[in-house]
Amino acid sequence: MAEATPFPLNAWYAAAWDYEIKRELAPRTICDKDVVLYRRSDGQVVALEDACWHRLLPLSLGHLKDDQVVCGYHGLIFNSAGRCTYMPAQETINPSACVRAFPIAEKHRLVWVWMGDPALADPDKVPDFHWNSDPPWVGEGGTFYSLQCDYRLVIDNLMDLTHETYVHVGSIGDEAITRNPFEVTHTDRKVTVARWMENIEPPPFWARLLGRPGHVDRWQIIHFEAPGVVAGDVGVALTGTGARDGNRAEGVNGFFLAAVTPETRTSCHYFWNFVRNFRTDDQALTKSLNLAHVNQGRGVYDQDHDVLEAQQKAINKNPRQPFYNLNIDAGALWARRLIDRMLAAERGAPHPAGSRPDLAAE
Repeated sequence: MAEATPFPLNAWYAAAWDYEIKRELAPRTICDKDVVLYRRSDGQVVALEDACWHRLLPLSLGHLKDDQVVCGYHGLIFNSAGRCTYMPAQETINPSACVRAFPIAEKHRLVWVWMGDPALADPDKVPDFHWNSDPPWVGEGGTFYSLQCDYRLVIDNLMDLTHETYVHVGSIGDEAITRNPFEVTHTDRKVTVARWMENIEPPPFWARLLGRPGHVDRWQIIHFEAPGVVAGDVGVALTGTGARDGNRAEGVNGFFLAAVTPETRTSCHYFWNFVRNFRTDDQALTKSLNLAHVNQGRGVYDQDHDVLEAQQKAINKNPRQPFYNLNIDAGALWARRLIDRMLAAERGAPHPAGSRPDLAAE
C-alpha cells in the first residue's frame, strides 16, 4: 500500500504570484501533481492537469491557441475546462477526452489553487494573507520554488523563532528570544505563538529600522493557518511607550509572511514577503528589505533556505520519527496537529488521539 501523502488536498495553496501568470503556459508541481497554469484573454487564470489525455505528454510543452491549450505531441486541443475540443485526423471526439481542471482564486496578490474535491473549493476560505496586499502594508516579496524540504519543516521554522538567535546572528537574532517565555493558543484551524521581550537592546536589524537609541520592547506574534500560511507580527518600540497595550506609535512594525505549498513529499514552494507600515513611500527601503542582505551578504531568507535543505538531507539519511521535542516546539507541534486533523478528516479517520501535543520537556 502506498504511503499516505503528508499534505491535505482540500485546501487553498499558493501557486504563483499574480504577475507571474501571463498568456503563456507555466508548469508547477503541487501536492505531487503536475499542473499547468495560464491566463485567458479575459484575465481569468486556468489550472489544468499537466498531462495530455492521449499520451500523457506535459501540456506545458505545447502552446496556447486563443484560450485553449494545444498539445505539443499530436495537436489535441483542450479548453479551459479541460475538455478536448479537437483531435487530429478524426471528426468525432472521444467524450472521455479531458484533463482535470483545478479551481483557482486570485487574492492577496497570489494565485491560489485547490487540489482536492472541487465541490468544496470555497473562494471565501482562501487563507487570510491580507497584509500582502492591503494598505498600509507594503513589501515586494519573492519565492523559493522547489525548496528541497518537506513543507512542514518551513512551518516548524517559522513557528519557533528561537532559531533566530543562532541562524540569524548579527541581524535579527538575539539571546532575549531564548530567555523570554511565550504563549501558545489555538483554534481548530489556527495557532498563535506570542512572545514579548521587554527593555532589551534591539538587534542590529531592528535598531537600524527604529533609527533612535535606547532600549526597546520587542514582540513576535506568529499566526498560523492550516495547512500552510504563516503571518508573523513583529517589531520593536521604545521601552515603556505602551507597545504591549497596543500603542506602537513609538516603534516600527512589520509582518513576515509565508505561504508554503507542498510540491512533493520532500520539496515545497515558499512564497515569502516582509511588509511594513512605516516609510511606505521609501522604495529603496522596500528593495533593501526584499533583498534582506543584512548579514555579510547573506539574506535572512537565504539563511533559512540553507538550514531547511540541510535538515531535509539529514532526515533522508536518518529517518527517525518522531523528532525529539522541546518546550520551544509547542507552536510547531500544534500546527502539525491541525494539519494531521485535516488529513484524518479527508481519509475518514478519527482525529489523532489527544487534545494537545506531547512535549519531551514540560
